[in-house]
Amino acid sequence: MKSKHIYIKFLTCLGLCLGLFWTAIGAVYAQAYPSKPIKMIVPFPAGGTTDIVARILAQRMSESMGQSILIDNRGGAGGAIGADLVAKAPPDGYTILMHNISFPLSSVAQTLANRSPFNVDTDFVGVSIAVYVPFVWTANPSIPAKDLRELANLLRNNKSLQYNYGSTGPGSAMHVLGESYKREAKIEMEHVPYKGAAPMKQELLTGRIQVGGDQLSSSLAEIKLGTLKALATTASKRISTLPDVPTVKELGFPSLELEGWNGIFAPAKTPKDIIDRLQKEIASAVRHPDVAKRLADLGADPVGSSPAEQDAMLRRQMDQFRAVIRDMKLEQ
Repeated sequence: MKSKHIYIKFLTCLGLCLGLFWTAIGAVYAQAYPSKPIKMIVPFPAGGTTDIVARILAQRMSESMGQSILIDNRGGAGGAIGADLVAKAPPDGYTILMHNISFPLSSVAQTLANRSPFNVDTDFVGVSIAVYVPFVWTANPSIPAKDLRELANLLRNNKSLQYNYGSTGPGSAMHVLGESYKREAKIEMEHVPYKGAAPMKQELLTGRIQVGGDQLSSSLAEIKLGTLKALATTASKRISTLPDVPTVKELGFPSLELEGWNGIFAPAKTPKDIIDRLQKEIASAVRHPDVAKRLADLGADPVGSSPAEQDAMLRRQMDQFRAVIRDMKLEQ
């Protein structure tokens, strides 16, 4: 009996020691991170808002963390190709994803169609919303309409007009908003998908497509030059960068209201200590005076949210448009 008690005490002590051992190992691992360069995948071509914000953020974080953060552009399928690479990457903090408002929308569309290569609920963990960047509808200056309401009237009164609108891919924010707008305004426009905002913008500038939209940073310079026309923003109120551009709600399309953001995600099961370190670095980076000024010049507002706040934003936007995507069969 005595030997049995000794044995039980031994097992208890062993369990405690092992627990302390793994806790210590985890702490050392977290302190050592990062010990090599980090890859930040941007699921769109270079030149769009997500790419611009990622490069600004990566530069500052590289300096702060003492390791290079390398941008890897993997455009296509509305951002799904790049996101899938991150979903399948080792959960060690060395492959992370910079995405935007299209992430929850394209995920809903592909899930409804049973063709999503990943599950946004189980394959990713949020790190932080880095910035808010308003979403802006844009048009080629040749379009004789100054805003979305005038565009709707133009197309309703001129059935022979054949306008196209561009998006950054099937299920992307502009695709969902474009189809919602067509339904509400009772108009027709053909959807033309692109791999990202940069190639879509080029088509808008040349007039091959008439209407498009993306986050403000992608087209702010062209709007200010007058080579692109801003038709509306999806923000809840007018933005200071474009005070003369009305919101979709002002124009009679409140269901098109959508908060624009760019945020960082990591593969599911990435250790919490690493997520916390990344979140801290992101928050610090976007609030650094030099970075904050560069972001402000692009119409972006620094955030650096917690993972929980990012997750809540993601769920809200998925819930907001799930029924719309299903009703309009955008997943097909």
